Amino acid sequence: MAQNLAKPVADLIAALSRLPGIGPKSASRLTFYLLREGDGLALALSDALRALHEGTVECERCFNIAEISPCPICADPARDQRMICVVEDPLDVLAVERTGAFRGVYHILHGALSPIDGVYPEKLRIAELVDRVRTTHPREVILATNPSLEGENTAAYIHQQLAMADVSVTRLARGLPVGGDLEYTDEVTLSRALEGRRAM
Repeated sequence: MAQNLAKPVADLIAALSRLPGIGPKSASRLTFYLLREGDGLALALSDALRALHEGTVECERCFNIAEISPCPICADPARDQRMICVVEDPLDVLAVERTGAFRGVYHILHGALSPIDGVYPEKLRIAELVDRVRTTHPREVILATNPSLEGENTAAYIHQQLAMADVSVTRLARGLPVGGDLEYTDEVTLSRALEGRRAM
């Protein structure tokens, strides 16, 4: 970063550059936009970021991000607690919920297995899933990891870990594009994938 930048400007550019998909040029543009903006956007953004950390928790059951624990989905008596949909990220929950085709509960792994990136089973919420299945005895666990190499490997690993449990383990149908993310899948495709899931 140029030496003649004020330290707060340089610090914000450096911080924004750490976000996925934001390089130094984009970070610089965003920083100077916030400096020029006179309607308090920077302060509103600051307040929102503070509230993000102070006002959210991980659900003790499913590990989704919520304001309270257990989260509204886990606490909803109308949801089928004996059907668990396993997803990689909280955004995947939003994608499945948009379909209206699933009325069970979720388990969020917070990632997918990727040894090349240093993501091993102990970095994910897989052990918690296995414990949850052993203690709650669901009738079905739906593995809704992304249809990528990492997602497929994660699903296979979880299936292996649940082999001794008395539970039906299913996988979303192959209507999803390989290499895609649930977050960007349309509702019709995702609904059909849920309806066409199969035993592993």
